[in-house]
Amino acid sequence: MNGEAGVRAARSRALAVLRLRGRALALALLPAAVAVVLLAGVPTGHLTGTGWDLARWTLTPLAALVLLTAAGVALVVARARPAMSPTVAITEEAAPDLYRMVRDLADRLAVPVPSAIALTPDCDSWLEDRTHPAHGGPPPAAEHGGAADAGRHPHRRAAAAPVLVIGSPFLWWMRVGELRAVLAPVVAGTGPSAHPDIAAARRFVRGLDAAVAVTSEHRRGPVFRTVFAGVGWVARALLRGCRVHAAEMERGVAAAAAERAQAVDYGLRIVAQEQVGLAYAGWDRLLTRVALPAWRMGRWPSRLNAGVVAALTELSRRDRLAEGFASRLGERPACDLLEEPGTVDEATSLLAARLFHGGPAGRGPDWSPVHWGDYPEEVVDRKWRTDAARLHRVLDTLGIRSGSGAQSPGPDGPTLSRVLDHLTDPRPDVHSDPGSRAQRPPHASPPAGGGGGTGEEREADPAPTPAPAPASVAGADPDDDEDLVGTTPRSAALAARISAEVAREGAAATARAASAASGPAAPVPAVAGTPTAQALQTLPADPASLWDDRALPLLPLQPPRTGRELLADHITAMVCCAAMDTMGATPGLDWLDGPALLVGGVRVTDLPAQVMTLIEDGDPTALRLWLARQGIRPEKPVRLV
Repeated sequence: MNGEAGVRAARSRALAVLRLRGRALALALLPAAVAVVLLAGVPTGHLTGTGWDLARWTLTPLAALVLLTAAGVALVVARARPAMSPTVAITEEAAPDLYRMVRDLADRLAVPVPSAIALTPDCDSWLEDRTHPAHGGPPPAAEHGGAADAGRHPHRRAAAAPVLVIGSPFLWWMRVGELRAVLAPVVAGTGPSAHPDIAAARRFVRGLDAAVAVTSEHRRGPVFRTVFAGVGWVARALLRGCRVHAAEMERGVAAAAAERAQAVDYGLRIVAQEQVGLAYAGWDRLLTRVALPAWRMGRWPSRLNAGVVAALTELSRRDRLAEGFASRLGERPACDLLEEPGTVDEATSLLAARLFHGGPAGRGPDWSPVHWGDYPEEVVDRKWRTDAARLHRVLDTLGIRSGSGAQSPGPDGPTLSRVLDHLTDPRPDVHSDPGSRAQRPPHASPPAGGGGGTGEEREADPAPTPAPAPASVAGADPDDDEDLVGTTPRSAALAARISAEVAREGAAATARAASAASGPAAPVPAVAGTPTAQALQTLPADPASLWDDRALPLLPLQPPRTGRELLADHITAMVCCAAMDTMGATPGLDWLDGPALLVGGVRVTDLPAQVMTLIEDGDPTALRLWLARQGIRPEKPVRLV
C-alpha cells in the first residue's frame, strides 16, 4: 500500500465512522421528527381522529425521552476526558536542538510540525492528540521558549498537530542520526492526522472510549449508576460498530506515514530498528532486575536512562550478538539535544517509578532518589539486611530457637545456622525415599548437591513442635499452595509466613503512600536557578487532572512474588549478610541482573542452586559445603537493620 492509497483508505474508513455517527444521530432524531409531523397535523386539519390522537400522545413523550437520552449521551461523550499518556513535557527552551531537529524533519517530509514534544519512560514513540479542553489546551507562548517561538502561533499549531511522544531510552542509547531515522515515520503521521475527516473520526472514537471509562466508575449513587449504565450501553454499542473501521483507518494512516518517511534516512532506519529492539531488551532488564528492588526499598534510581546505556554496554560485552553496538558510543548521543539531560533523566525516572511501581508523585522521607554510585550500599546492602531481619522475625513468631551446639553463639544471635537448622528436614532417610516428599514440579531447579545428613548437631528436643501448614497462616495466598509443591513442610510453612508478613508490610506502605498523596505534591526534581529547571514541566500538582492515577501501578512489571521466590530471596539475603559480616564480601550492582554479591571483587553466581536444594530437599549439605569453600561462618551473628 503506497502513501496515497493509504491516505485514501484511511479517509474512506474515517467517512465510515462518521456515517455511523450520522446514522446514530438520525435514529435519535427520527421519533422527534415523526412527533413534529403528527403535532403539525392538528392545526392544519389533517391527521385527525382517535387513532391519530393516540399516536400523538404516545409518540410525543417517547420522542422527548429519546431526545433527552441522546442529549445525555452526546454530553457525556463531549465532556468525557480522553485518555492521555503520562509523560514529561519538554519545552523548546529545555531542548532547542531537539525541536529544531523535529522541525527540520517535518519540513523535509512536508507535514505539519508537532505541537510539542514529551518523553515517556518506555521504548516507543507515537503522536498523541491533546487538544481536548479537559487536557488544559496548549501551553502559553512564554512556556514554549519566548523569542524562539516569536512569530509562531502555538495555540493554532497545537490545534492542528498532535504532540510527539518519544521514548526516553531512545534519547540516551541512540545517536542523533538514528533517532531522526526512527522518528521520521512518526512525524510523518502528522500529515494524515491533519485531514478533517480523519481528525473528526478520531475525536469521535476517543470520545466514545472516554465515555465508556466514565460510565464504568462505581463511585456514584444508585440513581446515577442506573443512568450511566444506559449511557455506557449506547457508547459501547457505537464503539463496537466503528471498531473495525477505526482500526483500518489507523492502519491506513500508518501505511501512509511509512511510505512518506521512506524518503528520509531510509538506510539508516534499518540499522536504527536494531537499536530499538536492543534498547527495549535493556530497558526491560534494567527495570525488572535493577530498579524494582530499589523501588521496593523506597528508593528510586534518579538516572534510569543513563543506566540503560550501562546495561546495554554490558550486554554488548557479554553477548557476541551485540558486538559492535558499543562502538557507536563514540558518536554524539541524542540526549545531547537536551539542555540538561540529568534533569530530564531524573524527571522521567520518577515517572517510571510511579507508572511501573506505584510510587508517590514526588520526593518524601520514605521515597528518595538514589544515584548509581550509592546503589550497592543504600539499596543492595539495605535490602539484604531488611530481608534477613524479616526472616528472623518470622522465626521468632514460630518459636524457633537458635541451636544449642558449640557453634551457636547464644539463643538470641541472628545467625545463618539458625535458618539452616530449622529448614533441615528432620525425618530420617527422607532423601532416599522418593515417596516421602511431594514430586518436584517441572519448573523447579534441580538439586545442586547430593543428599545425606546435615553434619551438624541438632537441637536436643524430644518432641519438636511441627511447623504449621501453609494454609493455616493468616494472610497466606491459596494460590501459593501449588507453587510450594515439592518443598518440605518446614519450607512451605516458613514461605507462607514470610508471604503474609510481606503482604502486611506492603499494605501498610500503600496506606502511607495514599495518605501522603492526599497532601501537597512535592516539587518537581530540577536544578534550581537554571532556565531548564523552569522550562521542564513534569506532572502537575494534581496528576489526576491529566491522567487517571487511581489504580497505580498502571503497568506493573512483574506479578507478585510467590512464596517459593520470597523464601529463596530471604535465605539468599541471609547468606549474603553472613558473607559480608564474616569474610569481607561486598554488595555490588550488576547492570543486567541487579543486586550481586562480590567475593574478592568477583560476582558470585552459583548460590541460587544451593539455596533451592535447601528449600526443596531440606538438605543443607550443599549449601554448607559452599559456605565452607567461600570461608563464610554461618554460626557467627550478622548485623540486621
